[in-house]
Amino acid sequence: MYRTHTCGALRIDHVGEEVKLSGWVQISRDLGGLTFVDLRDRYGITQLVFNGEDDAKLYEASKELGREFVISVTGTVRERSSKNANRATGDIEIEVKELQVLNPSKTPPFTIQEETDGGDDLRMQYRYLDLRRPTPQSNIIFRSKVAIEARKYLSDEGFIEVETPFLIKSTPEGARDFVVPSRMNQGQFYALPQSPQTFKQLLMVSGF
Repeated sequence: MYRTHTCGALRIDHVGEEVKLSGWVQISRDLGGLTFVDLRDRYGITQLVFNGEDDAKLYEASKELGREFVISVTGTVRERSSKNANRATGDIEIEVKELQVLNPSKTPPFTIQEETDGGDDLRMQYRYLDLRRPTPQSNIIFRSKVAIEARKYLSDEGFIEVETPFLIKSTPEGARDFVVPSRMNQGQFYALPQSPQTFKQLLMVSGF
């Protein structure tokens, strides 16, 4: 099983339950005998606790965890002694019993958090890392929700959504085409449509 809960799902009501979480290591703090790890996925962050007195081998393994390591942990939900009111999961933490490193990671070129130390050029170069930050993720999720509501409204009004082709025969009029060479037919090309006008006209003639 990949996980029983996401990193943003656990609350005080889950105290005492055994759970399995997977995600990225946001930050790791070794306090000598205790290691605290913030585990992150796109749903939120949950604090993990590795106790050297309970399992010395597991504690030593936790000290090797770096930022953006992908890990899977199994443990017991317990109430935090020092709560974090700024986090949805701030009332609980996971006392880790099992640790599996799914994929180690090199140190990322900038911090994957809201207030990042990466400039625009660096974040665009490593866009796949930048998209792990809360702001880009919330923007993408918001855009998705707006598109869903717009489609739902238009569907309720009787509209039909038709996806027109991306490749068409090149036409001589208009601006210069952006051509795509055919891999199967050497020397021949497809053109990217400059607009879906032709397909819209065909749909209208067809009765749509």
